[in-house]
Parts: sequence; structure tokens; C-alpha cells
Amino acid sequence: MFCALLMLAFTGVQYNDPDGVLWGLIYLVPTVWALIAAFRPGLLAKPQVKRLLWISVAAGLVGVIFYWPDVDNWWLKEVWWVEETAREGMGMMIDFAVLVLVALTTRSHQSSAA
Repeated sequence: MFCALLMLAFTGVQYNDPDGVLWGLIYLVPTVWALIAAFRPGLLAKPQVKRLLWISVAAGLVGVIFYWPDVDNWWLKEVWWVEETAREGMGMMIDFAVLVLVALTTRSHQSSAA
């Protein structure tokens, strides 16, 4: 549930970003998956839903690669505070981490149910 709230907050702060619609949609994907994992975990056991989740994880990985910050020391506050590309790259990393966390949570639910 924490991940869903975090990603929902990320979605909300996109309102004044020039490409806010794109990033809002990017952040909504893990938000929806985290909400499903929190409130309807049984839904994730369905093969077609599981396939969509793993497609989302793969798309998140592609996003991380595409948006990887190309500025030096992108992790330093002095850099990401002023560099949009560094913030976008870190946003994709967080997006991907939430997707992986949901996927791993799904796997642990399946192994404990067996």
C-alpha cells in the first residue's frame, strides 16, 4: 500500500510539468499494480494478468535504460535538483523498483499458497 501511495503522490506532482501527462501515465502503471497487489492479490494469480504484470516490468526496464541519466554525479542533490534528465531517470528507477517489488510479492504469495 505504501508503494501505491508513493506512486500516486508522484503522479500528482506532475500537474505543472510540461510533459506531465506522459509522466503521470508512467507513474500510474505501478500505482495500479501496487493497488491490485494490496487489495486484490488473487487477481495476480491469473495467467493473463501475470503476463501483463511482467510486460509492465519489462517496459519499466526499457524505461530505465532509455531515461538513464547521462549527467555526471546524477545522484547528488546539487545535480538532480537542477537537471530534469536526472530526475526523470531516477523516477524511472523508482517506477521499475515498484514494479519489481509487486512482481516479487506476487511470486511469494504463490509459493506460500502452494
